[in-house]
Amino acid sequence: MFTLGAAQYFMYHEPTDMRKSFDGFCGLVEGRLKQNPMSSDVYIFVNKPRNRLKLFKWEPGGFVLFYKRLSDGTFG
Repeated sequence: MFTLGAAQYFMYHEPTDMRKSFDGFCGLVEGRLKQNPMSSDVYIFVNKPRNRLKLFKWEPGGFVLFYKRLSDGTFG
């Protein structure tokens, strides 16, 4: 079961290349946000046009990516 639940949320404020996968997001969390990607925190990444969003989270057993692509509009 994949859940977000009660966690701390960290927003990465620079536009992010949405082609990144687990290793790329681990690098951003460790290198730029100075956080431990294997905590139960949720890390939020948005692309430059602000129409795609990925949430990155560690759960027991591995990483999970939640991906949302808007068909119209942008994320605030």
